[in-house]
Amino acid sequence: MTLRLIQFVDAHGARGVAAGEDDGSARVILGVTSTYELARAAIAAKRSIADQVAQQGLGEGVDIALALSEGRILSPIDHPDPAHLHLTGTGLTHLGSAEGRDKMHTKAKEAGEENLTDSMRMFLMGVKGGKPASGAVGAQPEWFYKGNGHGLVGPGEALVSPDFAEDGGEEPEMAGIYVIGDDAQAYRIGFALANEFSDHVVEKQNYLWLAHSKLRPASLGVEILTGDLPAHVEGTSKIVRGNEVIWQKPFISGE
Repeated sequence: MTLRLIQFVDAHGARGVAAGEDDGSARVILGVTSTYELARAAIAAKRSIADQVAQQGLGEGVDIALALSEGRILSPIDHPDPAHLHLTGTGLTHLGSAEGRDKMHTKAKEAGEENLTDSMRMFLMGVKGGKPASGAVGAQPEWFYKGNGHGLVGPGEALVSPDFAEDGGEEPEMAGIYVIGDDAQAYRIGFALANEFSDHVVEKQNYLWLAHSKLRPASLGVEILTGDLPAHVEGTSKIVRGNEVIWQKPFISGE
């Protein structure tokens, strides 16, 4: 059973967690005030999130659209101490869009093995070994650190670039949400849409500056989808100024 976990603040300023349904409705999960608290209870009881929600019980309905319009929807995961929440990312071993994949293959063929950039080598490693068989070890992706929970902003909040930034660019991503249990193991809660947001001008000047370009805020979507990631996820990134869409581009992900 999959659930959609949404953190919100009610009209009186009290925090809560709601379980959303596919039809857009949502109900309060009783007895918890955060997704982190819910996850920790499930881990301690060795239950799935769905079973823990069933154990907690559901209360009154929550108008998510209204709460979102009033700025009362929080990031779907946070931590009582933001320094203990880590924002990290991986990349280049995923397949990306069909268009991007075709372009990279074409460049690889034209360049020849001896002339490939490190980025291209990593991409091709992912194409070859990014989906390992059960029990096998797959290609290792790059890894980067984006900061801690102080850099995480909720849906509709501002993504603020530092004064020294040279660019602010959207990067649609799928975010895996994990919580560490008392046994020091990582437990995946689910997945959320994300805007990774980074500085592409800095990144393009020198590949060794990739880490610098990533030290920017990031946002998560309204909800965490528990269970497995759908095999195909698609959407559209837009820049809207006033009521006018001045730029848009589709993105795909999945698996």
